[in-house]
Amino acid sequence: MGSHPLPVPVTPAGRDGLAALLAAPQRAVVALDFDGTLAEIVPDPEQARAHPGAVPALARLAPRLGSVAVITGRPAEVAVRYGGFAGAPGLEHLVVLGHYGAERWDAATAAVTAPEPPPGVAAARAELPGILAGSGVGQGVWIEDKGRAVAVHTRRAPHPQAAFDALCEPVSALAERHALIVEPGRLVLELRPPGVDKGAALASYVRESGAGCVLYAGDDLGDLAAFAAVEQLRSEGLPGLLVCSGSSEVAELAERADLVVDGPAGVVELLTALADRLADRLGSESGSGSGSGSGPGLG
Repeated sequence: MGSHPLPVPVTPAGRDGLAALLAAPQRAVVALDFDGTLAEIVPDPEQARAHPGAVPALARLAPRLGSVAVITGRPAEVAVRYGGFAGAPGLEHLVVLGHYGAERWDAATAAVTAPEPPPGVAAARAELPGILAGSGVGQGVWIEDKGRAVAVHTRRAPHPQAAFDALCEPVSALAERHALIVEPGRLVLELRPPGVDKGAALASYVRESGAGCVLYAGDDLGDLAAFAAVEQLRSEGLPGLLVCSGSSEVAELAERADLVVDGPAGVVELLTALADRLADRLGSESGSGSGSGSGPGLG
């Protein structure tokens, strides 16, 4: 144990957040984005899978914490499948908040709960092919149906950034017509209902859990709302640690993070180092570790 050194956050608030997590892990929420954080970004999102070390690291860490949640724009069931979370030993109380919190999957029941999708998403989805055809962006741009959201990807276009730039205005106009918002990301434009974002999902979950501290890790512009939620919680006296799964594509997130790690592999190393530190503190793996936070919440 202890073979993975624990990195030191560069900010005082981040160091306070890490210290709070280590001091009282049974009251900690660790929340993680999926794509770009637990899984590498790939040209075809349907081929995304969790880093091979992600589930083993989470399985070691989760029983020592109050709660672990994955917060993603994907449908919850898709994130569970691509993550390999279902039935994983040690993750019996994992929660996946899909569609930015509009859906929820609980490992304890293996059930997804969600309200009906808003009608504006279906209307926008029907119009998008015509908008792409009229934009002159060429081949390689494609539409991903997320159920509660719809996304336009340009990563596979001959000129990905040019296609992205050309689509920003017409896609934004489409969103406005149907009372949706546009969430730009790493060569993707996502249309979804307003008032639904990772920040709202994270803040609600932290409060529901009765957490004493929170760690959030993300990699993209959609994670800025979650960063802002942690910053707000910190202003209210709840310690927090902001982790950026490092990407040169999203400098804004790295600049606001307390700790920048090297992509999903770096996130896995951080989770493993946390598990090592808590195991060292609480005893051997077969000892008292699971008693500190194996329940479904922090209550």
